[in-house]
Parts: sequence; structure tokens; C-alpha cells
Amino acid sequence: MSVIRSVLSIMLYTINTLIWFVPIFVCGLLKLIPIKPMQKLLSWVAKQCATIWVSVNSINQRLFTPTKINVTGLEETKLKDWYLVIANHQSWVDILVLQRVFNRKIPFLNFFLKKELIYVPVIGLCWWALDFPFMKRYTKAELEKTPSLKGKDLETTRKACEKFAYFPTSVMNFFEGTRFDAQKHAKQGSPYKHLLKPKAGGAAFTLNAMSGHLRNLLDVTIIYPPGTPRSLMAFLGGAMDEVEIVVQQRVIPAWASEGNYEDDAEFRARFQQWIGELWADKDALLDKKNATRNTQHGTR
Repeated sequence: MSVIRSVLSIMLYTINTLIWFVPIFVCGLLKLIPIKPMQKLLSWVAKQCATIWVSVNSINQRLFTPTKINVTGLEETKLKDWYLVIANHQSWVDILVLQRVFNRKIPFLNFFLKKELIYVPVIGLCWWALDFPFMKRYTKAELEKTPSLKGKDLETTRKACEKFAYFPTSVMNFFEGTRFDAQKHAKQGSPYKHLLKPKAGGAAFTLNAMSGHLRNLLDVTIIYPPGTPRSLMAFLGGAMDEVEIVVQQRVIPAWASEGNYEDDAEFRARFQQWIGELWADKDALLDKKNATRNTQHGTR
């Protein structure tokens, strides 16, 4: 039964994506015409199409995916505000779950993506048309070899954030930069039990580029059942009995959008300390929730 559910669900995801790809991609192409009022209108239209796309995906989950999504902390969110959304990252399922949870609760989620993801068939072009920023990470060796590459990621962030300032926007940032697994955790020597080290630079660049528009932080903790696979097929097939989402709304301190992360060592240290404190709180919450779930499973 779970296999049939998964197949039907994948078929509906595919059909829904192909249907909405067409108007979203057409909007993206028309936005290449350098007429600002038209570009703004087309961005709005593309976001409305994407909202319906996500809404149908959410209906799909409710119909075919038996996993319960338990959410706390959405009571004071608004559709007409700007948000920086951060979360721990463990699976591709994170994106589906976050889109479902925040759909029509806050402005459409805009993700910062690795540059390589633009080549994902169909969806990559949708992300491009929706103005998702594609980031290219340069290694220290690459920057030493080609100094002109320094600041390119900041330039990409600034260009994207110029468009985000047109109307209320939610900017999603996975601070870890990649999905968590035990091998990466060990290789990093992460000081956190359930998280990889956070990369604060992207958030600092975003806040600076948005010039104070982003005043609200939605600190999201995604908690999967302990000991269960976290793949997309496991989610679609019902291997997870529930996913818990804890949303904590915080005010972004004014100083966080005013400094120069790249060149000001004092500001960089202060920003990293702030992010480190958020991450320590998140790690403690994950530890508490996992301990509670393990106890509950042990008494069954």
C-alpha cells in the first residue's frame, strides 16, 4: 500500500510541477525585458503561481502521505512582512515540509541555492524564474589564485535582495550549507551534538543587502523521528510517523544589518557569536525533543 501511495504521490508532484512550470518560466523570460514596472508585476505573478504550486503539493501530502506535521509558533506570523527564516537541514524533505508549513502564513519562501542546482530538470528553471539566488562558493585556494572572485557571492546576494525589496518577502537560509549526516559532523568536528557548524556569512550579507527590511527572524527547528530514514521516499511512503516543527520568532538586532562582515573583524566576531548562540539553543532543543521521543518509544 505504501508503494502505491508513493507512486501516486510522485505522479501528482510531477504533473503539478509541469503544469506550473510553464507560466512561471514564461514570467522569467519576460522579466529579461528591462522595464522595471513590468518586471515587478511579473515577479508578483510568478510568486502567485508558485504559491498555488506549493498549495497543490501540500494537498498531495495530505492525501497520500500519512506523516503528521505538528507545528508550534506560527500564531503571530503575517503575510505582509519581511522575514529571514533559518532552519537545521537534514533532508530534501525539509523543503517540502517548510513550504507546506509556511504556505500563505508568510510571504513565499525564497531559498539561497547552490549554483549547480539550476541544472535540476524543470525545477531549476522554476527557481531561476522565481529569482532564487544561485550561489557559487569559492575555496580559499580559488580566491588566492583569482583575487577578483572575492566579493562575488556578496554581489549575487545584493542583486537578489534588490528584487526582494519590491514587496514583502521571506528569505530562507540553511546555515549549515549542506544536509546533516554523521560523516560530515565527524569531519567538521562540530561542537554541536545534532547540527553542523553554521555559516554566518550568507545571513550577514543578506541582512546588509536588505538595508533593514528584514527585521524578523523565524528560527525553525525540524525534528524527525529518531532512528528513521530521512529520504524523500521514506517520507512519501509513511516511514516517518510524524515530523515536529518548532518556530521561534525573534527580533533581528539592528546592528546585525549595519556592519561589514567581510572587512570588519570585530563585527564578524559579534555576528558569529550571535549565530552561535542561536545554534546552541537549537541544539539543546533538538536534544530535549529527541530524549523525550526516545522515552516515549521506549514505554510503548
